[in-house]
Amino acid sequence: MAAHTSPQDQNIVPARRWLLLLTVQIVTLLFGMSITASTIVLPHIRGALSVNQDQASWTVTLFLLGAAVGTPITGWLAGRLGWRRLMIGTLIGFTIASIACGLSTNIESLLISRTAQGLFGAPLTPLGQGMLLATFAKRQHALVLMLWGIGGTMGPVLGPILGGVVGEALGWRWTYLFLAPIGVLAIIIAAFALSDQQRGTSGRLGWTGFLSLVIAMGSAQLLLDRGHRLDWFESFEISAELFICLIATLFFLGSTIYSKTPFFERAIFTNWNFAIGLLTMLLMGALSYTPIALFPTLLQDLRGYPDATAGILLSARGLGNLASFFIVVQFTRKNAKLALTAGIALQIWAGWAMSSLNINMTEFDVMWTNFVQGFGFGLAYTPMTVLAFSTLPNRLTVQGASLFNMMRNFGSSLFISICILTLLRSTAENYAGLSQAINPMNQWLSEPQISSYWGTDSMVSLARLSQEIANQSLMGGYLNAFSLFTWVAVAALPLAWLYRSNKGTTQ
Repeated sequence: MAAHTSPQDQNIVPARRWLLLLTVQIVTLLFGMSITASTIVLPHIRGALSVNQDQASWTVTLFLLGAAVGTPITGWLAGRLGWRRLMIGTLIGFTIASIACGLSTNIESLLISRTAQGLFGAPLTPLGQGMLLATFAKRQHALVLMLWGIGGTMGPVLGPILGGVVGEALGWRWTYLFLAPIGVLAIIIAAFALSDQQRGTSGRLGWTGFLSLVIAMGSAQLLLDRGHRLDWFESFEISAELFICLIATLFFLGSTIYSKTPFFERAIFTNWNFAIGLLTMLLMGALSYTPIALFPTLLQDLRGYPDATAGILLSARGLGNLASFFIVVQFTRKNAKLALTAGIALQIWAGWAMSSLNINMTEFDVMWTNFVQGFGFGLAYTPMTVLAFSTLPNRLTVQGASLFNMMRNFGSSLFISICILTLLRSTAENYAGLSQAINPMNQWLSEPQISSYWGTDSMVSLARLSQEIANQSLMGGYLNAFSLFTWVAVAALPLAWLYRSNKGTTQ
């Protein structure tokens, strides 16, 4: 089926289209690196700023939340400012925020800077995706999304490696500062590659819908992040956040259904394939960055790996993502639903394998599980996107892409919070359960080969025993988080077959 392009898009010469693709690849690479590079240095941040694991993980969570909050307004901003002005403006803000992260002297300033980095980085991916989908014919979408995905894939590959090497050699601050030169390069290229398509096409902004959506997402995130420390609904704050989240959600739904100027056009939500795509993307977002957020601290706290080694091991996820591009275009064209099913199934396998690891895991165990998870995600993402956008009008592509990526970022930030909560609660419960078994009456501790190392008759052996209990309890917490990851992938599997066939998309 021929693509229905706007007159502005038809005026883009073929060479300019491919330069646009290069620009989008670079900014997607930049955004991906900003997420994965910082996860490697979380232990350093904990030590340098004197914070615990929960507080350090907020540097990832608030970045993703900022991205989720800033993403949905991308479509309106693109129509208001045009492609070039929006892209350059967000790149400037992102670069400044990256420098501010590197110069932070306490956890509060770092979290504020990371939130700003997420907010300014939010339009980069949906704007890039929307520009590509609006510029290239639909018959080229699978190929273009695959080529664009190379930029998205190299971020998770290079981020952990460069973050680990730079963090170990120069300190954690440089994992943020080294993003600034890349940001400057992207600004220069964008100035030449882009023009102000769609400028002046936005109508009035649906402020009620936008503000209620931001409040709903923010309160949901705070509820999950702070609930464990404040004893959940015993705390007035947590109860208030739940109430605010529910009321804001109702306001958003009411505004979308009844308002004359809804924040998102109602046609987006009545499009069956796109609506199923949003639900799939929420779950895929939960699968996107969770292993990247969990493995660095697992490897460094329980296995003692330095930053550079941990980064190299975790780059296997990006390599798996890259490897999937050799087959994903052909697979998607042949049967998009089957390709999506296979990609999700591989993530189920990877999650199950991660939940079966033990404290004596090898480097190969870490690499192959992350490789399979990355391969599965890459294999699922392209057909999911093609299916979701196959029936969406071109005029809604940038707005749809912003909503699509908002679901991914919000799913990621929400699920990382849930996994950290699972990790903390499971670790505490495991420690309590294991500690009860350690007493002088336990015959197992009297065995000669054990009592010489883990006995209860000296301070040294008691210290060893206490450390082993702490390590095993923490490992159990990680395994529970990986089990939760697996069940989310299982929940996403049936959605692959709810998409409707469309003659414009090869199934």
